[in-house]
This record gives sequence, structure tokens and C-alpha cells, in this order.
Amino acid sequence: MKIYLALACLLVPAWLKAQMPQIQVSENQRFLMTEDGKPFFWTADTAWELFHKLDEKEAETYFQKRASQGFNVIQAVALAELDGINTPNAKGEKPFRNLSKMKPNPQYFKYVMQLIEKAGEHGLYVALLPTWGDKLFKNSWGTGPEIFNTENAYEYGKWLGLWFRSTPNIIWVLGGDRNPREGSDDVEVWRAMAKGLKEGLGLFKTGVFTFHPQPHSPGGSSDWFQADEWLSFNMHQTGHCPDELSYPKIQHDYNLSSVKPVLDGEPLYEDHPICFKAKENGYSLPSQIRRIMYSNVMVGACGQTYGCHDVWQMYKAGETGVNGPLRPWEKALDLPMANQMKYLKNLMLSRPYFDRIPDQGLLDGEQVKDKQYVSASRDGAGTYAFIYFPQGQTKNVDTHALAAARLRVWWYDPRTGASFLKGELQNYGSFSAVPPSSGEGNDWVLVIDDAAKGYPAPGTVAY
Repeated sequence: MKIYLALACLLVPAWLKAQMPQIQVSENQRFLMTEDGKPFFWTADTAWELFHKLDEKEAETYFQKRASQGFNVIQAVALAELDGINTPNAKGEKPFRNLSKMKPNPQYFKYVMQLIEKAGEHGLYVALLPTWGDKLFKNSWGTGPEIFNTENAYEYGKWLGLWFRSTPNIIWVLGGDRNPREGSDDVEVWRAMAKGLKEGLGLFKTGVFTFHPQPHSPGGSSDWFQADEWLSFNMHQTGHCPDELSYPKIQHDYNLSSVKPVLDGEPLYEDHPICFKAKENGYSLPSQIRRIMYSNVMVGACGQTYGCHDVWQMYKAGETGVNGPLRPWEKALDLPMANQMKYLKNLMLSRPYFDRIPDQGLLDGEQVKDKQYVSASRDGAGTYAFIYFPQGQTKNVDTHALAAARLRVWWYDPRTGASFLKGELQNYGSFSAVPPSSGEGNDWVLVIDDAAKGYPAPGTVAY
């Protein structure tokens, strides 16, 4: 292992270090930002098999497309789920030269770094999972083998930290679709890996860390690591059943006394069999995915991950595939929701960012927590508000928390990013909000501004 640590020290991509500012947590501990203080709204895609299955040309195609669609983070795994230990990558390399002694293969990790640098050329950060969770313990999917304990997890983490120590566009994600088991030392294994990473990164700026779990209640990463210094922000996996509500998990973490940013790192995927049962339930719809994402952000998430069932596994024609993919990954890159992700990011960045808070008080009356739950947020000073209507319901809006004498009101279309100016009105404390259309698939965001602030249209102005 020491020989390979020394080799890692030779790799210093100085051009990338100069190009990409590191990501860090905002001063109020609610959001992410770049080290130069700019808002960073996490807009990620899951490409779990990226390093394992794609060659350079394919990776370039993928990065170019996702960057053009407004994504800023790619979630990918070093030791991949689909037999990532024993099946070589697209370059014919395996991650270990000697698995029993846990000796990493520099050629494999040089290719990982090459693709991370290529992502950086497109302005993309890589949320890098050191391993998929089945390498820690076996579950009903994934092919293992189980290789990690507290000792070698620390050594592997330290090696990775040294290898990637000067690569600024990495966000570290431990875990990998496995929750620590009760009565096991799983939590300590992950902590050992985090400790090794931190030590390997050493005096260099270390960026931010999180943990990718399976669906879990009431929290996600917070249920095991909230008090750990290494955990910069919390992550959930809210799963692939649209009827299981995601936003209460975000609310749980947002309301913890020890404050950390939170986001959903794996929601319902596009093109995914609903609850893994395509024959009975069909496949996911963009409207279901939008509802999950916008609700999560309104109640306090600092960003949102997208996923496509064909793309995460980099499915290619002729392969068996996992859980019935519908089309090859390259054709799936242009599915509707992939092109709608930027509208969520654009909306959140269209108004003052760092003092945004969830505020259900903007809605009159109690609400049942279900698929029709209307969610709301505003800035602390009350100069604007966003209210998400998942099915275009009519609702009475309470504007007492908004300081303006006159309000400018817009309807924002999450499907197109278009803004429709409703007009200006006197702030009498409440008004009835009637979205332009209603019913399943007719979701809208009401944007209310202090008219005196002169905020721009929240999206492309439509007439």
C-alpha cells in the first residue's frame, strides 16, 4: 500500500485546481456554496457505473450532454455495484492488483482521475463514492465481494485521499445504498474510511463529505452520523415508489438541533419501474418526479439529485440490464425530466439565496401530508416567496410574513421554465391563488415578490 501512496503523490492536476472552486457549507449551515462565496444549488445526476462501463468517447458524450442540461454534479462510484471488483472497466483494468492484500491498481485509478478531470472541463463536480455498499456487506443485490473492515477501510480511504488530494471538483460520498446494520461494526467501518480520507487529503482543502444510504426513517445519513465532524451535509435516498412521501424526511433533518444542509440524493428515477414492478405499476412519470423534487426543496433541501434508470447503469443494447431498462443510456439522456432539472435550479437561483427558509405559514389552514401537499418557502426578510402546487390546486395564501406594501405575482411553469406575470396587487394579508391549470401533471410554482425590489422574471417570460 505504501508504494501506491507514493505514486499517488505524483498526480497533481494543477490546471483543474485553478479552474474549479471547491464546494463548502454556507455560513448558516443550510446550503452549499463555492469557496468564493457563490450559491451552489446541487443539481446532480446518478451515473453510478460511469468509471466502470464508459470509455473516453462515451464519457465525453455523457458529460457534454449533462452540462448542457444544467447539471453541476455527477454521482459515480469508484468500486462499482455491477461486479466492479472482478469485471474490468472499459480500459481492461480492475481496481485492485492484489485484492487479498488490498493493493490498488494505479492504472484503474488514473482512468478514474482522467474522467473526473474531463468532468471538470465541462464545469461538473463529481460526487465520488469510494465504494458501493455491497463491498462492506452482502445484500439482495450487488455482487460484492465483501472486502472492507475497519483496518483496510482506513487504509483505502487514506490512499484515495492522497491520490485525489489536489482534485478540487470532488465531493466525497461514503456509503453506497447500504445502511449500517444494527449490532455490526458497519458504522465504525465508514468512520474509519472517512478518517483515512481526511488524513490522506492532509493539509489540502478537503471539500465536503456526505453518506448515501438506502431509504430509511426518520432520517438518512443523520440517523448514524449527524454528530460526526466529517459529515458536512445530510443525504437521503427516498426511493422509487412515488406514493411514499419524501419531503417529511427532508423536514426531519432540517429541524434537527445540530444544523447541516440536507438533500435527496436518490429519488424516483425517470424510466424506472414504479416500486420495481413494471407489469403491475408501469414506469415513472415526469410529474411524479417533479412533485418529489420541488416539495423537497421547498421544505428545506439545498439541492436535488436526478436519476434515470437507463443511465445509472449505462445500459447498452443487448445487455440483460437491471430491473428492465427501457432504452440504451445514450438515447435516455434526452428524456423530459432530464431537460427540466435546470428549471428548478434556475428558479432557486433567481432570488436571494442564502436566507431562504421553509414557511408553511404562507398557506391558510392545515394540510394533510399527501401527494397534494402544497409546500412553501421564502427569504427571511420577506421580500419573496415560492409556493409549489403539485396539482394546480386553488389555495388561500397568507402574505402577512411578506414585508411589501405591493406584491408582484408570477406563475412559474416547472415543465418549461416559463414565467407568466399575473400582475401587481396591494398586500392586504391574503389572496386566493388559482393556478393556470389543475389536475395530475399540472404543477405550478407561485412566485410572490416585493414589487419595490424589482426582481427579474423568475424564468423566461411568456405572454
